[in-house]
Amino acid sequence: MKIDVVRKLPDLIDTLVLCHRENGELEVFEDWIAEPMLEAVKRFIDAEGICFKPNELHTFHYFNKTHHCKIILLGMEEPEALTPEKVRRNLADAVRMCVKLKSKQIYLLPGFDFELTDAMTGQVMAEAALLSIYKFDKYLSESNYETPDALHLVQDSKNTRNLNKGILEGRILAEAANLARDMVNEPANVLYPDALADLAKKAALQYGFSIEIFNLDKLRRMKMEAFLAVAKGSKNEPRLIIMRYQGNPDGKHDTIGLIGKGLTYDSGGYCIKPPQGMANMKTDMAGAAAVIGTMAAISTLKLKVNVTAIIAACENMISGEAYRVGDIVRSMSGKTIEVLNTDAEGRLTLVDAIHYAIEREHIVKVIDIATLTGAAVAALGTAISAVITNDQDWFADLEQAAHATGEMVWQLPNYPDYKKLLKSEIADIKNIGGQWGGAITAALFIQEFVQDMPWLHIDIAGPSSTDKEAGYNSYGATGVGVRLLTTLLKSME
Repeated sequence: MKIDVVRKLPDLIDTLVLCHRENGELEVFEDWIAEPMLEAVKRFIDAEGICFKPNELHTFHYFNKTHHCKIILLGMEEPEALTPEKVRRNLADAVRMCVKLKSKQIYLLPGFDFELTDAMTGQVMAEAALLSIYKFDKYLSESNYETPDALHLVQDSKNTRNLNKGILEGRILAEAANLARDMVNEPANVLYPDALADLAKKAALQYGFSIEIFNLDKLRRMKMEAFLAVAKGSKNEPRLIIMRYQGNPDGKHDTIGLIGKGLTYDSGGYCIKPPQGMANMKTDMAGAAAVIGTMAAISTLKLKVNVTAIIAACENMISGEAYRVGDIVRSMSGKTIEVLNTDAEGRLTLVDAIHYAIEREHIVKVIDIATLTGAAVAALGTAISAVITNDQDWFADLEQAAHATGEMVWQLPNYPDYKKLLKSEIADIKNIGGQWGGAITAALFIQEFVQDMPWLHIDIAGPSSTDKEAGYNSYGATGVGVRLLTTLLKSME
């Protein structure tokens, strides 16, 4: 889909989106729209009693002897109330309507300034368009889904450099998020650990970061026993995926580690999930997909940061080889773990990946991102990611990134006393902390392996997928984490 800026409307218009605030005067469009069309719009507005209420859409068809134009009236809030996310969602709603109307060429004409920078305006427009038209339909025998060819922002400006720069950045972010969506939406019989590693290789080749894949024999020699315990029950062998991006050669000792949970399917193991709990467990590698998407984005943007991303990819299945409740496994760090729930498996894979990143890749900051706990969903619902950290300044940067991207985060307490809940009588640590506070105790388990480094834990169990179309999210995977992490890393240049 082409996205650009034009200085005037053509004589023949396919679809025109008029963005305006409540009770705003239509005279602001006089210099842009031919008088007969504008008068027809006014008559429609008067007849329907439309006043451009925020978040409302109205569709109007204009006809004359030679011209049929689809007109969408998009109500928006007052300029001072419009955040980047509100603009992004409003525009996404309009683009979705254009898809339903089979529009091909869309002209976007705001009746007021959004009070965003030109770069941010371009970025949110591109993100809104490219995220909202996404649809995962590759397995449908027949699909009549069609997307628009172009979205044109109509603006009388001779200097569009910053707008175009923002459009390019928005395109990069949206396409990286859609890459992650594609991975998460794949069924588990197609996307198993080796297949995920292959997709990561393709991304590395396409976007220009380096990659290394470790097989089962290598993992055994490295004594990644916590990770391997989770993987034992599956016939599909695990893979450790290591991706490296060096955008700042002068800061080679300042590498940031991104650790993504890569459970391509999670049955729960012997603590088996109920059928409804397993239905969507192909999405348990959304953290891994977010990390791959982020690597694609930062490589394309050529950010001046150094990042090493690690994914411990495996399946948590049941067989005669599967690990059991009551087992004690030794992590790569040497710490022993008492397994009291085989469905608390993601944290076992993450801690071995984190230890590897610290000891072998020499990272100095840690971000782990994972669909880790149902407790995070119970606490915050399906729209907000839970965050626990040991570095408040870094969390403040993450909040700024969340405000810019609309990927909401909320900090849960890093409460030291809850570490007592993880105390084991027969091993160094238990893999669960009891019935309550599960999102916090899961994070505290991971913190035991970060060696006091600056650390952000992001639990995306809620917003990683959706069962209904809303805003710029289609049914299925959302690609959450890609735009958030990329924006955070950009702030660290």
